[in-house]
Amino acid sequence: MTMKKVLHAIFYVFLYGCALMPFWLLYRVADLAFVLLYYVVRYRRKVVDKNLRESFPDKSQAELKAIARKFYRNFADYIFETIKLLHISDKQISKRMTFENVGLIDRYVAEGRSVAVYFSHCGNWEWAPSVTLHTSRKPNVGIVFGQVYRPLRDKWTDRLMLKIRSRFGSLSFPKSTVFRDIIRACRSTGLPAVVGFMSDQRPSHGDLIHVVNFLNHPTAFITGTETLARKLNMGVVYWDMYKPSRGHYHIVTRDITAEIAERPTFSVTDQYAEMLQTTILRDPSLWLWTHKRWKRPVTFEDNEPPRH
Repeated sequence: MTMKKVLHAIFYVFLYGCALMPFWLLYRVADLAFVLLYYVVRYRRKVVDKNLRESFPDKSQAELKAIARKFYRNFADYIFETIKLLHISDKQISKRMTFENVGLIDRYVAEGRSVAVYFSHCGNWEWAPSVTLHTSRKPNVGIVFGQVYRPLRDKWTDRLMLKIRSRFGSLSFPKSTVFRDIIRACRSTGLPAVVGFMSDQRPSHGDLIHVVNFLNHPTAFITGTETLARKLNMGVVYWDMYKPSRGHYHIVTRDITAEIAERPTFSVTDQYAEMLQTTILRDPSLWLWTHKRWKRPVTFEDNEPPRH
């Protein structure tokens, strides 16, 4: 066994040990992680401060600092709550990750329609796949559940995250092959699919450029989600994330469109951007501010016309 494998084994034992902790103890460890991230390591503090300052120019320095501190507390919670998925019961997660209006997804599926779920890096997005515990149909019985992801460079970490994300029966589709993978999954099972798209990142190379005014920035949004939903004639919804209290999250499923073919091109992307901004403005500390979202500035003149 190589030294790298030994270190991975030791690290996994540590992670699983954390997952075995009761929540009250897990959050004490998260409190320590917050101190390390915010005060000692200062993990991406310059990026976070710059993003907040430019996104909220009307807020005072004290207000921005309060948002940043709360963000890092949420971020520390997110890390250890995600580790907890290695050892958590369905009963526990069902109480801590709740859903509202999930019947909307059920209705689309009952019509034989696949569903595109617009989502974001708000709250604890890794707990969201537990929606399978709340829908009337279960994975690979009456529906295929999945999420789109960008593979991580470190293969061991990538395998670990795929294991965590499959905890509740959903599949993970690499972004580069998602269209083909969804069609294959639906054809092989004869079932519609409900697929989550984390569409708040910077667009990948090859995506059509569509710029919107978002958080006081001209921002290029991912357009691939809308493009794929149009190709597959999917129903489209948005997951609006709330954090009522520590260790508890709530998602409201909000309808975007049932008839995407009748909507103007990029109008769905525009609506998602507007809904996401509303979510962020409600509680800025829930969004993942460590992203270098505006590393490559764009202008509205960069907008590309739809491809046919």
